[in-house]
Amino acid sequence: MTSLKPLAFARMALLAGTAAAVLAQPATAQVVRGTLGAPDAVFTPNSKVLPQPDIPFSGTVEVSARNSTPAWPPQLAAPKGAPNVLLIITDDVGYGAPTTFGGVIPTPALDRVARMGLRFTEFHTTALCSPTRAALITGRNHHQVGTGVITEISTGFPGYNAIIPQDSATVGTVAKMNGYATGWFGKNHNVPPWEASPTGPFLNWPAGQGFETFYGFVGGDTDQWNPGNLYRDTTRIHPQLGKPGWNLTTAMADEAVEYLRKQHETVPDKPWLLYYAPGGAHAPHHAPPEWSARFKGRFDQGWEKLREEIFANQKRLGVLPPNAKLSPWPKELPRWDSLSADQKRVFARQMEVFAGYLAYTDAEINRVIQQVEDQGQLDNTLILYISGDNGGSSEGQINGTPNEVAYFNGVTTPIEKQLALLDKWGSEETYNHMSSAWAWATNTPYRWVKQVPSHFGGIRNGMAVSWPARIKDAGGIRHQFHHVVDIYPTILEAAGIPVPTSVNGVEQSPVAGISMAYLFDTANASAPGRRRTQYFEMFGGRGIYHDGWFANTAVVAPPWDSTAKKPPVESYPWELYDLGADPTQLTNIAAANPGKLKEMQALFDVEARKNKVLPLDNSVLERLLVERPGPSAGRTEFVYRGLGMGLTSDAAPSILNRAYSISAEFEIPAGGAKGVLATQGGRFGGWGFYLLDSKPVFTWNLLDITRVKFAAPEALPPGRHKVVFDFTPDATGAPVGRGGVGRLTVNGRVVSEQKMAQTVPFYLQWDDPFDIGQDTGSSVAPADYQVPFAFTGKFDTVTFRLGASTIPKAPPAEKAAGTAN
Repeated sequence: MTSLKPLAFARMALLAGTAAAVLAQPATAQVVRGTLGAPDAVFTPNSKVLPQPDIPFSGTVEVSARNSTPAWPPQLAAPKGAPNVLLIITDDVGYGAPTTFGGVIPTPALDRVARMGLRFTEFHTTALCSPTRAALITGRNHHQVGTGVITEISTGFPGYNAIIPQDSATVGTVAKMNGYATGWFGKNHNVPPWEASPTGPFLNWPAGQGFETFYGFVGGDTDQWNPGNLYRDTTRIHPQLGKPGWNLTTAMADEAVEYLRKQHETVPDKPWLLYYAPGGAHAPHHAPPEWSARFKGRFDQGWEKLREEIFANQKRLGVLPPNAKLSPWPKELPRWDSLSADQKRVFARQMEVFAGYLAYTDAEINRVIQQVEDQGQLDNTLILYISGDNGGSSEGQINGTPNEVAYFNGVTTPIEKQLALLDKWGSEETYNHMSSAWAWATNTPYRWVKQVPSHFGGIRNGMAVSWPARIKDAGGIRHQFHHVVDIYPTILEAAGIPVPTSVNGVEQSPVAGISMAYLFDTANASAPGRRRTQYFEMFGGRGIYHDGWFANTAVVAPPWDSTAKKPPVESYPWELYDLGADPTQLTNIAAANPGKLKEMQALFDVEARKNKVLPLDNSVLERLLVERPGPSAGRTEFVYRGLGMGLTSDAAPSILNRAYSISAEFEIPAGGAKGVLATQGGRFGGWGFYLLDSKPVFTWNLLDITRVKFAAPEALPPGRHKVVFDFTPDATGAPVGRGGVGRLTVNGRVVSEQKMAQTVPFYLQWDDPFDIGQDTGSSVAPADYQVPFAFTGKFDTVTFRLGASTIPKAPPAEKAAGTAN
């Protein structure tokens, strides 16, 4: 046999040289800790190029294992001493809502983080959910990562298509590739809507964005009592079934606590990044009744008095500059003293439930923080608690609403109807939201609300940061201007991880964020802010900050009116504010400073072009009607042959604003049959096709305002049957929500026919999916059936055939304006 020793010696020498080279590489390359080849050896990439190649085998290989030297590949590990990261963001919480920033709603978890660390008083978001969250996890501006608006109204322009590009790796991806364990708990509003279903694809889900564990809901919000869009990783789950009183806010904290326990007990030396994003306090405001009861009578004083109380607290806490003034009450909203007794009763109750929900949400967050402390990890855990992803939400409209779905269909709810629901407010029987006047009050001292990017009421949110091992200025306050894009580089700097230039072979786009870690040092408490410029844009509204100046377009329509008509974006008037002299944007000095205004407008134009902001679009509800990519795009026929589905609106056949036919073929056994054939939406807006004691029924739930039922008078005998529901819209009328004639046909014979005066115009209940053969969300008709109401006959097919739309085909998109101003 030919000797292999010369070859073995040569290879061994080569490997020895390779290992030595690895250990000698500069700081931009892999760093090995421990003895190379030993089971406990680890390596840290320490590189701007991810992932790093595997370290070559460092042992020797002979013919016989007895004469060979084993060597384990070193395991991936985070930089030595890297902190854990707990990234918390709540939802739709105005600057002045929590006690930490002067509010009257107790937030002990946020207070706790602030006491241990720092309060940031000039932290900014994008004015809306998906955009803020995309900027948060990528460190890029929201248009730069395809999220100029919420995903549900995405359009086919690069800044608005709801797709985070591969050149913008998330903080989860970068942390995981640098040895962190990564988990995401709660809201995920960054999956393109046509991919937000059990069939995926999953590249844009947490698993595809670097988060190894996901427990939460996909979409803008969910019913906290009965979530229809809840997932564990990529599997839709229903843990609430058969558990009265179950609430997602508590269940999510339970899951996060268990995740941390397992991490600590299994790999105590491995740092983790936990992204914790509860649904609170976005509508629906669903808290256990005992939480809302804590605030009974607390808001009887009304919204103007509440603002005065909050403002006084803010001055006392030092979270406002000494020269800050309380903005005046807006003429667009009613004065408390002008209201009737019934109105005051309804509005006070709305705020009690909102306060209960926010306090409850914060208390559950506190359980997660307590778990970190119980594990002895609090000292080396960087906690970033962002209080709201935008300002307080006015999407409850001026009256508030028991059904948020109504707002997204341009429908208001009279006070009289709300009075009958007050005892049920916040329960599973409501999808409730408060009056826009309360939203304005929770944004004290600033003007305007969520969706508005031009005034701080929409874009300024409180934030607290703690890291005891590093931050020694416990209880300190920082007033430097910063933005949500700055969180990404802050986390990486704290962890000792370079911002990557290449990930998975894709060259990365520039990061817009500027690390805030310099403010962790007490010596820099009053240092000049390093973020000198930041643009804002939402629905055509614009703002630009630069070196203490702020220029912005005026608000041309209140966001609580979802059907408001707006002028062309080019005609919006501009305002100018000197924030040093006027920190709450009260005095517009544009007329006196035309040169400065022109300079700021030009700067906005530069930022807009650089960040894919153009073309500007001020439409809102109209964008719900845009056809998007995905499984349903371009199709007019859909055939389903089995139970299940759980599809979102963009992945399912849409029967809104068009002619359609739904036919079901099945067999009824000798004992009769019942159950759902097909359904979409639920208790707060949707439709259902089902059998009740062998009688076919089709029910339209028009936003829980009224239900139109088509029912066969007689039960079907055993055997095979074909039941069809078809709808023919009127020849004329409004393009959306147009009425028409519905017909229920059994085996070719019309058994029920009636005129529908109107239909749902824009959107069905979004968290309640499209199902076949069962209902896995909430019941469209609770008086008729309770979920899951699975079909008990022999299922064959359900076929959808979509006819002509009542919406005129959109003209070719206008060429983008030559300037963003």
